[in-house]
Amino acid sequence: MSTTRTALARVYRPRRFAEMATQEHVSATLRAAVARGRVAHAYLFAGPRGVGKTTAARVLAMALNCPNRAEDGEPCGACESCSRIWSGRTSLDVVEIDAASNRGVDDARELRERAMYAPTDERRYKVYIIDEAHMLTREAWNALLKILEEPPPRVIFVFATTEPQKIQQAAPPILSRCQRFDFRRLSVTAIVDRLRAVLAQEGVEADDDALLPIARRAEGGMRDALSLLDQVLSFTDRRVTAEDVRRVLGLTGEELFLELFDILAARDHAGVFHFVQRLVDEGHDLAEFNRGLAGALRSLLLARLEGADALDVRPDLRPAFAQAADRFGTGDVLRMLAQVAEIDAEGRFRKSTSPRILLEALLLRFAHLDRTIELEELIRAAGGVPAADAAPSGEGAASMRRPPAPPRGGGPPRPPLADLDGAAAAGPAAARGGAPRAVAPAAGAATRSEAREVWAADAPPPTEWGDLRDEDIPAPAASPRRGGRGRADTAEAALRALLAKSEGIPPGLGIFLKAARIGGETDGEVVLEVPPGPALERLTSEPATLRALEEVFSGRLGRPVTLRVRALGTGGGAEAPARFTPEQVKADRLARLSREEPVLGRAVEAWELELLD
Repeated sequence: MSTTRTALARVYRPRRFAEMATQEHVSATLRAAVARGRVAHAYLFAGPRGVGKTTAARVLAMALNCPNRAEDGEPCGACESCSRIWSGRTSLDVVEIDAASNRGVDDARELRERAMYAPTDERRYKVYIIDEAHMLTREAWNALLKILEEPPPRVIFVFATTEPQKIQQAAPPILSRCQRFDFRRLSVTAIVDRLRAVLAQEGVEADDDALLPIARRAEGGMRDALSLLDQVLSFTDRRVTAEDVRRVLGLTGEELFLELFDILAARDHAGVFHFVQRLVDEGHDLAEFNRGLAGALRSLLLARLEGADALDVRPDLRPAFAQAADRFGTGDVLRMLAQVAEIDAEGRFRKSTSPRILLEALLLRFAHLDRTIELEELIRAAGGVPAADAAPSGEGAASMRRPPAPPRGGGPPRPPLADLDGAAAAGPAAARGGAPRAVAPAAGAATRSEAREVWAADAPPPTEWGDLRDEDIPAPAASPRRGGRGRADTAEAALRALLAKSEGIPPGLGIFLKAARIGGETDGEVVLEVPPGPALERLTSEPATLRALEEVFSGRLGRPVTLRVRALGTGGGAEAPARFTPEQVKADRLARLSREEPVLGRAVEAWELELLD
């Protein structure tokens, strides 16, 4: 008794155009072309793997050479010619070539010479199917160019590829000589329906939730889905269950992701380690878990945006996903999804020798998302930007993180505080007894909800929240990182405002001053640090140019000052490192934001904020 059998992907390969699932835009066009005698001499079939490119080429060859072809162009699929072509057996008129192993110019010349011979019968067509066509070399394409432009009678070329852009790069003229069809990925629903039909013909039953994980894992490829189903059937006995599918394919159950979301929503940092330990103890593939986590986060995001009915999860789990989605902000889910996608795209899990450490670090970052605050929210709460002008939270906004350590210097206990999230809108109403004097976190505060406003009872209430003045923000204690620079931030803001309009700046200096900065301000003198170049040379060698810039700068600042120009990076400051690190880039960006927005600069110093992204 033979133990070999034909794989499901081959047994249930379509034999007719009508059986090509979800590729009607291709099958209907090809069938009509055969029926009307308008078949092109060259086709390019492009699309992901396992979506039916080679199958479509075979069905086209069957239809062209079938003696029992229907009037609508469908092949019979049962005659000797159709059977030989469908199974890929030797045929003089239909030749399949793997371009991955026959990619050279000599192979192309041989193909060109063979194509010059007529078909075995005057009613038949010679069809050459070149799979993985993007593997052909530029020289091979050049050898085929002439015959593709003027092919012999009744000779058709079909090129199948998963990477058409490589053909565009190697041989652009080829594309203009072919009719191109782009094959789509199959939907999860279409794959489930096809798998259910295959199981019915095989006499195997399946639970309602057993085929969905297979369809998702196939990622739009029917061939992959049938191969996975074949693998599961080799393990099960006449019935496919969801547990069998997860066990054979190493998939993670959706209930496990819901447990993880509970841990993350509760900010249970220690629970993350226990959860990962459980994954290891139960034998889960951590790389596969990370892959499934991306799908679960996508379901959370979809539940927040469209509701639970839009989810392609088990119907009994949709309310649980909707409940979990309500515990996270849309911006937080987007950040988590982006981080998972980044790790998966780089292949770090597959390459890493310590995937457990990677997963624990990733999940701990998710559990610390409560420490993030949008930059626009921070400025708005501090009175720097009116609420109506601020960008929506989570959309294109930079985020900042405050370390959990208490503020430097200690200090007496602070009075009761108001919520930062509602500070911008509720500031005037909440300040009936006084004006805002400072924005600072409570001692030991670690989350955004614990950051509050401190009100002074002896100050009159403001008419608008935007009336908060620069003087209302307490000047931070001198820091070893920046040092006391008096009102250097105000001078920096004046410089940026001047450069933004370039009004009054001596000609030819504006572009070079974009990288300039204020080095300090004392007794009416402002130190201007300029990068080496034409601007520095002119300002140090042309007194008239320096006086002109000094005059317009004083006008923008609102008081007379004297400018002293020096090279950027000198004057006691530390030299810039020769090589920038991500941390240095973030620090430089935060420093620039602080200089451009004085209120934000005061808040950065008082709260010890860090730039997150």
